[in-house]
Amino acid sequence: MMADYLIFFMIVLGVNLMPAFGPPTWSIIVLYGLNTKLPVPALVLIGALAAASGRFLLAHGFRLLAGRLPEKMKRNLAAAREALGQRKRNAILGLGLFALSPVPSAQLFEAAGLTRVSLLPFTAAFFVGRVVSYSIYAVSAQHIRESSIGDAFRRSLTNPLGIALQLAMLGLLVALSQIDWEKHLRRK
Repeated sequence: MMADYLIFFMIVLGVNLMPAFGPPTWSIIVLYGLNTKLPVPALVLIGALAAASGRFLLAHGFRLLAGRLPEKMKRNLAAAREALGQRKRNAILGLGLFALSPVPSAQLFEAAGLTRVSLLPFTAAFFVGRVVSYSIYAVSAQHIRESSIGDAFRRSLTNPLGIALQLAMLGLLVALSQIDWEKHLRRK
């Protein structure tokens, strides 16, 4: 039983280390909930912990990458970090919305790593939000045990809209790092 939990943790951790195109963690939780005897509350907590750990490590990887960026991009990212730090109320509201959002989180953690924002509050909010959202998915999955989850899982990985969203988020990450935030924020 402990090995099953460890394998589950490692799968979710690995998926959340992927910078893009990983299957959503909720789908792994649903698959495990439908195909194993592991209790759903444990899957939700372990899944949320593994997802938060993976995203935290992903952000740290991008933090290391930030040192290799061109100087202009470093200045832009530093100005973005400073702007986020000046508007604490907006940052807290945004963090709360992000925590409960179904939007792909990889690129948000990549941006957090590049801008060198404090990762612990960011990751903690992500963990709490994922416990809530994964609980909803896992409980819902208990009610659809008879349906074909394999087809639903395959559709989530090959959905053109999902792929386009991942590509758009990656493009947005690159575009945001190119903006001269210092210049734009000084005007305001």
